[in-house]
This record gives sequence, structure tokens and C-alpha cells, in this order.
Amino acid sequence: MKRLLHGLALLLLAIVLTACGPQRQSVFPPTITIQQMRVQPDGAWQLTLRFQNNSYTGMEYQSIEGSLQVAQGIPVRVHATFNLDVPSFAGDVVQAEVLPTPAMTQALQAVASKGSSGSLPYVLNGIVHCVPNLEDHPDNKNPRDFPVSSNSFLSPVPGVPNTYR
Repeated sequence: MKRLLHGLALLLLAIVLTACGPQRQSVFPPTITIQQMRVQPDGAWQLTLRFQNNSYTGMEYQSIEGSLQVAQGIPVRVHATFNLDVPSFAGDVVQAEVLPTPAMTQALQAVASKGSSGSLPYVLNGIVHCVPNLEDHPDNKNPRDFPVSSNSFLSPVPGVPNTYR
């Protein structure tokens, strides 16, 4: 019986000491999607990328390097540099411009002719560079690179020409 009480006391002490340790930082990859896409007069596509922070700490997103593939065509390069501070479990947006291929432009025109019932599949892949927010955790200055992948559809916005969501 005495051994059991000593074992329980030791287990309780270990639990209490574990709770007194430093707070564990749970940092997870963000979710990045295309919130909106506008066709510019010069033919370039202006993407509004939505960054959803899935971490228990604020994150400072610095850049994205990746590719955008539309309708299973040839992917085009997506690259943007910015300073985006997103609190934990919140979201924010940045702008990035891409130069579509002629096949991507044709696929978009085919969808536009169908109106709001048309949709164009896309895949966004890449790496996002970020660091945990120093205000939340001043001791953690380690930069992080997260792979991101998103696939969804773009549809014309009714009444707003050259705009897709």
C-alpha cells in the first residue's frame, strides 16, 4: 500500500511539474486560397490570396513562391513578397499578379460565356515563408517555410465584369 501511495505521489508531482513548463507553441501551415481574381486591362490576372492562419500564435507571412494551374493546363509562376501580420486563427489577404498562358485565357473566356453557372478549376501550390509573431513569443525568431496546396473553382461574379470568385 505504501508503494502505491509513493507511486501516486510521484506521478502527481510529475504532472504538476509538467504543467509548470514553458508553453508549447503550436505552429501549423496556413490555408491559402484565391478569394478573388480580376483580369487586368493588360491581360494579367490580379489574385487576391487569402491567408488563413491555423496556428495558436500570430504569424508574420513574408512571401509566397509557387504555381497556379488552371483547368489542368500548364502551371504559371506565382510569386509575391509582402509583410502580412495575421493573429492566431484569423485571416487576411494580399495581392499577387500572374501572367496567364493563352490556354488559361481561353479557358477563362469559356467560363465567362456561361455566366455565374460556369466554373473553372484551379490548383495553387507552393511554399510560404513566415516567422512566428515576436510579440506573442519574443524568444522564437526561427523562420519557417510551409508547403501549401489549395484546389477549388473560380466562377464569374454576376454584374462585375472580369471578376471571378
